[in-house]
Amino acid sequence: MSVLERQQEAGLTPHTPIINDFSLVVATANGTGSQTANLTLLRSFFKLGIPVHGKNIFPSNIQGLPTWYHIRVSHEGYIARKPSEILVAFNPATAHEDLQELPSGGVCIYNADLKNLPRRDDVVYYPVPVSELIAGIDVPVKRKPYMANMAYVGVVAWMLGVPLEVVEEALGAQFDYRQKLVESNMQVVRRAFAWATENLHKQDPFWLEPMNKTEGLIIMTGNEAGALGAVFGGVSVGAWYPITPSTSFMDALREFLPKLRKDQDGKPTYAVIQAEDELAAAGMIMGAGWAGARALTATSGPGISLMAEFVSYGYFTEIPAVIWDIQRVGPSTGLPTRTSQGDVSFAYTLGHGDTKHPILFPSSIEECFEFGWKSLDLAEQLQTPVFVLSDLDLGMNNWMGQPFEYPDRPLQRGKVLSAEELEALGGFARYKDVDGDGIPYRTLPGTPHPLAAYFTRGSGHNEQAQYSERADDWERNMARLARKFETARDLVPAPAIDHHPSAKVGIIAYGTTRYAIEEARDRLARQLPTSFLRLRALPINQQVRDFVAAHERVYVIELNRDGQMCSILQTEMPDYAARIRSIAHLDGLPLTARWVQERLLQAEANA
Repeated sequence: MSVLERQQEAGLTPHTPIINDFSLVVATANGTGSQTANLTLLRSFFKLGIPVHGKNIFPSNIQGLPTWYHIRVSHEGYIARKPSEILVAFNPATAHEDLQELPSGGVCIYNADLKNLPRRDDVVYYPVPVSELIAGIDVPVKRKPYMANMAYVGVVAWMLGVPLEVVEEALGAQFDYRQKLVESNMQVVRRAFAWATENLHKQDPFWLEPMNKTEGLIIMTGNEAGALGAVFGGVSVGAWYPITPSTSFMDALREFLPKLRKDQDGKPTYAVIQAEDELAAAGMIMGAGWAGARALTATSGPGISLMAEFVSYGYFTEIPAVIWDIQRVGPSTGLPTRTSQGDVSFAYTLGHGDTKHPILFPSSIEECFEFGWKSLDLAEQLQTPVFVLSDLDLGMNNWMGQPFEYPDRPLQRGKVLSAEELEALGGFARYKDVDGDGIPYRTLPGTPHPLAAYFTRGSGHNEQAQYSERADDWERNMARLARKFETARDLVPAPAIDHHPSAKVGIIAYGTTRYAIEEARDRLARQLPTSFLRLRALPINQQVRDFVAAHERVYVIELNRDGQMCSILQTEMPDYAARIRSIAHLDGLPLTARWVQERLLQAEANA
């Protein structure tokens, strides 16, 4: 049945329908159980086959402060954050401000218990009698406040035309099909839906109609995807200290490993340890990497600060390890539950003295999974710590994606010598560049050969790993480390490039800014054609240089104040520095396509 037919059958005032194209925000208080209701709506829209994405904007306390959940629905497949046309106002502390931000023609679904809610002539209001709807529900009294949010699920379903069986399916997925929980929540949903059908008159243009654009897709958070990728990459040691927004990465790792990493006798083949702090966690993964295990930690900016000493040690002693940095807003404690790309410069050169580390930049759950195993390969191939810089938006929110592809190659252990190889060679020098790529050979502890041993030290050493303060030994070793970093340029994931043949303007970005940029490029296609290079890693390779060389101006768009990636690119390509320009912004929220459009046009007007 079409939207028009549904309007006529229900005796509704006809509108020019807006189908599968809106943004909805749910405003509640943290700790009230609204996440279940919000994810039920998200999953319901997804089950209708409509491209959808949800972003949770939440406070850094446990309970009581305002929280907002944004759901973007787009038949065109756009998932960047967008100002909301539909507001669910269930938090009296922010209701006035939330209502002011609604555009003309917007919708306000509000808890009828809210008093003195401002009235706007250009907004449609739908009250929800929450107290009445949950009064007769047969659940423990303590749970009733948490069930209140299911009332707006029922009214939203009525307003948008979502069948109740779809909501029930979404609830089933949310509660792992525990029927008692599903049924208790559905009681409220059904009551609210029935009440709205009998008492409300639809006056807005927003509707949902089934599509087939999510068939075969999955929904997952970036942290879950990255942890699963690490398991498929052979991780056997994890160490961490809890910090938002990375804790759920390690929680996922602890969930997946018991299911996927046991020997034939059912015994675990892994260890996951909560350390006393981030410095200890870094020390544990360096020790595990030195011993031959595949090891990782997950943290955020403040944790990276504490890890600096061990990361510097790992760089100089050439120990493989992986560090997932789920970025949040700094400096200092900053905004722990807001997103940013503010750790790029810090992570790239973390450590005292001359250091540089490979960094991977996932932008999707598919890339989180891919980099979950590729980062472990890369760390061993290069014998060095490798960073994966995700962010809170990608790490903690649910994203649509394709089912993950199993690794297409065996584990890449790099230049590890066996006892047989040592016997044939007659020995080895731990820090000697044999192949000209800067990467030395290593042995693993326990290799059954007397020539396998070497001394690992963080102080000056020569090619044989012997202590040395000779100037020539120091210079030779540091030059080799720099040469190894040059080798990394062709080992890290290559950039993704969409080249427009007539574009004079190029855009470079990385991570989750891609979604606002891709939408903005579509909107600007006729007015301002652009090419787009999405960095997937540092250090950069020749493709990046060629991209910059092919455009008159290149704008680096990123989520930090100082244009950190822009500065890195200008430094690494000084001959093109004048044409590389920064468009940087940081308010803790993901970019919108409108903001990108406006800033690009403004930058071009001033070019």
